[in-house]
Amino acid sequence: MEYKVVERFVSINGEGRLAGQLAVFIRFAGCNLNCSYCDTQWANKGLVTYESMNVESIYEYIKSTGVRNVTLTGGEPLLRDGISDLLKLLSEDHELFVEIETNGSINLKKFSAISRNTISFTMDYKLPTSNMESEMNLDNFSYLTKNDTVKFVSGSMEDLEKAKFIIYKYDLIKKTNVYISPVFGQIDMKDIVQFMMDNHMNGVTLQVQLHKVIWEPEKRGV
Repeated sequence: MEYKVVERFVSINGEGRLAGQLAVFIRFAGCNLNCSYCDTQWANKGLVTYESMNVESIYEYIKSTGVRNVTLTGGEPLLRDGISDLLKLLSEDHELFVEIETNGSINLKKFSAISRNTISFTMDYKLPTSNMESEMNLDNFSYLTKNDTVKFVSGSMEDLEKAKFIIYKYDLIKKTNVYISPVFGQIDMKDIVQFMMDNHMNGVTLQVQLHKVIWEPEKRGV
């Protein structure tokens, strides 16, 4: 099985349990959603330049970096044909910890048979600003564990109110890790913190997009 990989690099992760740690990023081409604030639209275009890699070559690249944390991202990695083969191989290497960034529209049930000791999901819930909320698969909340993370990318007070509603309706704080992240340039993080304080949102984490802070916001490969 060949995968269309548009980027592979080592950087600091800003997501889930790997936040602030080095990680090997593998970015796959293509996505089924079109979020209003997407900062990787270039990776979703049909004409994007990509590198064909199979399961073995991806694994060999990861091991060659000497970095144990792995982030599979996109695009939408779980849409790739044969992605279960890659996840199975990575899950068998107990020196690796693998995070899969997924957009919330893909049913996670079919991946539940893969060992979850070394593999976690960081799953988006798309809020109103994204224009993609109708695509969310709410059944996925049943398959998340304390190894996983639900991320709410918020660009407005309406988004924050909806995030709060979903968090409490599905009792997410007891089930999994919960992050709120700002849409870059659309909302001040101080407003998110104030909202969290006003609503006593214990157990919720403010996530900062570290690569946009450390490097130029539009820089790729970081």
